[in-house]
Amino acid sequence: MEDAMADDVGLGQLVSDLNKSVGAAVERMKAQKEAEAAAAANAQNFQKTVRKSSSDSRMFATDIGVLSKNVTRLNVIGGLSPGDNVDFYKFRVTTKGEATMGQIGDSGVRVQLMSKLGVVVADSDKTSGKSYDSYKELLQGNLALDRGDYTVRVTREKGESAKTAKNYAIQFSMGGYTQDYDTVAKNPRKGDSPFQLSTGQQAMLDGLNSAMSSLKSIPTGQTGTQKLMGSFSLFV
Repeated sequence: MEDAMADDVGLGQLVSDLNKSVGAAVERMKAQKEAEAAAAANAQNFQKTVRKSSSDSRMFATDIGVLSKNVTRLNVIGGLSPGDNVDFYKFRVTTKGEATMGQIGDSGVRVQLMSKLGVVVADSDKTSGKSYDSYKELLQGNLALDRGDYTVRVTREKGESAKTAKNYAIQFSMGGYTQDYDTVAKNPRKGDSPFQLSTGQQAMLDGLNSAMSSLKSIPTGQTGTQKLMGSFSLFV
């Protein structure tokens, strides 16, 4: 009888301790969610609109930014137009940590996350084995990503017609964030070359050409300070 009573007491204590642990875990999660919501309410928002490359090579992937733990969140909104086979996006991870990916849009869209070398890290295709397991972990925020460069490959699932347009939005985060970056990726214009310079690149090239022309007018035989002062006009 005494042994049975002792067992009941021990079991009761175990259940009590377990309930306390579960309750504490719930409170921690609640506090974390509240902190993340507060941070999101005060986050800075940035948006850019770009033209995707007309090339189907990941070498011409559209840059969507830098993923920094508890600092940035990256969002890309795009679509596969009829006849458009693949979209590529790239981003850089600055700190190793568990990342979360969110995905919404039309059904029949396949998303693959690849390393800098093109190795598939996660794949939304249910037949892709371990890569699909990693994809599910990524959706749940449980997939650790190392520092480095990553590429996102967006295509249609097997059996989907290439004539059907597919719209999608993809999001990457790593913990909380204070800066929210949106990239709106539009389709390339008809006749665009994958080697075409962006507006920013063209402005930089024009500036370099101007600087090269101006350098010819800088007198020789000056001291370092004089040359710097004379060259200052190239950058103002």
